[in-house]
Amino acid sequence: MLYLRQNFELSILEAFDISQTQLRYCSSMLGFIFIITYIPSGWLADRFSSRELLAYSLLATGLLGLWFSTMPSYSSLLIIYGAWGLATGLTFWAAQIKLVTMLARRDQQGRFFGILEGGRGLVEALLATVAVALFAYILSQESSTKTLALKQVIYLYVGVLLVMAPLTYWLLDDAEADPEKTESKGKVSFRHDIMVVLKHREIWLCAICIACGYQLFYATYSFSAYLQQNFGLTAVTVGTITVAKLWMRPIGGIAAGFIGDWITPEKVLSILLALASLSLAMMAFLPSSAATLFMLAVVLLIGLLTYAVRGLYWATLGGCNVPNNIKGLAIGIISMIGYFPEVYLPLLSAALIDHYPGGLGYKIYYLILSIFGLLGAYAAYLLVRPKI
Repeated sequence: MLYLRQNFELSILEAFDISQTQLRYCSSMLGFIFIITYIPSGWLADRFSSRELLAYSLLATGLLGLWFSTMPSYSSLLIIYGAWGLATGLTFWAAQIKLVTMLARRDQQGRFFGILEGGRGLVEALLATVAVALFAYILSQESSTKTLALKQVIYLYVGVLLVMAPLTYWLLDDAEADPEKTESKGKVSFRHDIMVVLKHREIWLCAICIACGYQLFYATYSFSAYLQQNFGLTAVTVGTITVAKLWMRPIGGIAAGFIGDWITPEKVLSILLALASLSLAMMAFLPSSAATLFMLAVVLLIGLLTYAVRGLYWATLGGCNVPNNIKGLAIGIISMIGYFPEVYLPLLSAALIDHYPGGLGYKIYYLILSIFGLLGAYAAYLLVRPKI
């Protein structure tokens, strides 16, 4: 629900009566909160039950969604996005990643994180498919508006969150995931733990891989507005294309995970980052006369490769040799660096789009992020080089 703009950006602008720049400020607020909560999130994950943290996060996000559904003012939106940042960055992220990395052996990290990414993608794609179909159906009714249709989409996501919160609390068993947790409390200082993590060269390379790979993925959030504004496509057509992209997530994530375990996660990640960078650069050179099917093919290719990158980049954590009792803290530090682009990318894209109208701003944006992707490919290569 935090990223509805990837399928409904222009509809959100109309329903909330805000500008594209204001929506990007909201996204930047979300990213800023993430950045300042990632390390505390890791600290929490090392000391509290993942089951409780995840359930609380889902519940809080859903309740905030009810406020979001009232189409509040821009100032209220900033508060909502900030609170969403706390609910998902502080109590959800590190708990989820640590739980998965603890469950998998060193030679299974790729498939476990690939299945995590693919499974999340499958749920996201299913919900998005239902959401776009619901949006199109309500919009087709007499006297209906985009605001009314969007409100029903928000209710759909809120309902799923409020159902999943208690199910997560009741059904998730994390008692055996971290046997060291109760033994490690209070032995060393927080400062010492941070220094241990920061001395790992692999931690920094892992963070660079994630930062560069995440920028490639984040670029796909702007596809909806780019295609609708510059290629004359309708909101429903664009929504269909972007939802089709979401179906690449389970395919790309799971396939990359198993291939990574079969070869080497870092080596496969390096190749995928290079290919994803080149495919995103293709988006900048789409001719205005391009056929809809060709645009669909390019978007699907980018989606497949960026989701494959997402399915693998956390698998590199398994080779960082971080003790289990501070693994949550390591995840927090990597996340703070790796997802820092979420703070500045909305501002960068807004500035480029405003300063270079007519689609040129989007093209420059995509080319810049493609260069960062190639940097990430080199970082992944450095991770695997000592093993050759």
